[in-house]
Formats: sequence, C-alpha cells, structure tokens
Amino acid sequence: MSDITRTELIFTRRFCMGHRLISGCSERCAIPHGHNEYVTVTLVPGPNAPQQNQRLDGHSNMLLPFAEAKGRWHRFIDERMDHSFQLSESDPLLNWFAEHEPQRLDRLVVTPGDPTTELLAALLMSKLQAFLTAQGGLLAPASLEIKETPTNTVRLHGDPALYLPLVDRPEDQCWWHRADDTTRD
Repeated sequence: MSDITRTELIFTRRFCMGHRLISGCSERCAIPHGHNEYVTVTLVPGPNAPQQNQRLDGHSNMLLPFAEAKGRWHRFIDERMDHSFQLSESDPLLNWFAEHEPQRLDRLVVTPGDPTTELLAALLMSKLQAFLTAQGGLLAPASLEIKETPTNTVRLHGDPALYLPLVDRPEDQCWWHRADDTTRD
C-alpha cells in the first residue's frame, strides 16, 4: 500500500488521424495511413492547488469543475487532432500541401522528426501542460497514454520536456509549448 494519497482525474478521448514516417525506421509506415487512437490523460493537483490537507471542503468538493478541467483539452482534441494529418517538419508533403492545397494546412500536425506515437505523447502532454498552466495551475498532467491500436499503447509519465527532441528555436516558438490551438509553427 502506498503512503501517498491523492486524487487523480482521468479523461479519455478518441480521435482519428493519419501520418507517415519517413526516417527509414519503419518502411511499412512510410506510406500515409491512419489510426483510430484513444488518448487518456491523468491529472493531479497542480502547483497552484491549495496545499492544505487533501480533504474535500464540504462545499464544492473539487479543485476545478469537470467541465472546466477537461473542456479545453477535449475541444483541442476534437477540433485540432481529430482527422488531422501528422507529418515531420522535413516531410516533402508539407511543401506539396502549401503549393497545391493551402486550405488544408490547418489540418496538419507538424512534428520535429517522424510523428511516432511516442513523440505524439510527449507533444500532447506538453500542450496539455500549457493549457493547465494557463487555467491557473490548479491541475497538472501526471501521465498521458495513447492507444494507437488495440495492441500498441504508449504511456508517458513525468515531465514531457525530458522526452522531446531538441529543436533550434526558443520554446515559445514551438506549438506544443503554447496554450493555443496551433499544431504547427
């Protein structure tokens, strides 16, 4: 039995996506294809949560209403990630879309390197962290899990910055660090 007692809020959302991997590590995945994914986030009291005991207050009995805790995140998943096409920032298809279908650029999720499930977990956890910080820091992400297929799942715990690739631009110029709806820079 753990000596740590804490409340966790857990939310799951489903989204459909397409991607392709061009680095050569998975030739089968170099052809654009898609997945129906489930993203599950676990939230815990954040840095600005009341630090007194964890006892509920007998009035509102919550740090943040469920609708507020999950609303921003679910809207982002529904409006920005669902039916998006995930591409590496070095993928030549980005130029093709810019030239031939610029109206679809808004549906692209552009990643530093191949858009693997492992990378997507770190990028989305960082984005969620930015949203929660902007909401006042009452909650913080403890983990994020993406079920890519019924048999393949990636679960990330801890600080997503430790997993993200290093990029040659300031953090505030990376979409995954900003509390806005962007999915490319």
